[in-house]
Amino acid sequence: MGLIYAELELINAGDIELARRHYIGEEEIKRMKVTALVDTGAYMLCINETVQEQLDLPLLEMRKGVNANGEVREYRVVGPIELKFKNRRTLCHAMVLSGDNEILLGAIPLEDMDVIIHPLRQELIVNPDHPYFAQMSLKGLREPKDNQE
Repeated sequence: MGLIYAELELINAGDIELARRHYIGEEEIKRMKVTALVDTGAYMLCINETVQEQLDLPLLEMRKGVNANGEVREYRVVGPIELKFKNRRTLCHAMVLSGDNEILLGAIPLEDMDVIIHPLRQELIVNPDHPYFAQMSLKGLREPKDNQE
């Protein structure tokens, strides 16, 4: 299978909250469309310094990560970011890669949006079992049955 890319919209979620509270206008919300490599080997969304600057995302913490060549480095974690793909959205944080490195869409946001890689078409798609909304697995949650309350 080849490399899979997806068209995403990244939005500064802090700006969304400021607009909701009427501190800024909707037109002031920082957002951008990007192309990301779908990388199931990465856990998080990984953006580059240019994206962080353009979205004006604040530093939340420093975290160590292992890159593709096995090197352990310390990365900035920024956010929150609202990430949109087709009719799906998730709220996440992102690790910042240096320079203009490729944006990576990792396993956690993929899982949260309930999207899958279609191997034959070599593209990211909305889960066809749940086309209208994301469905999450809650295996550990046991809801009481109506007659056992």
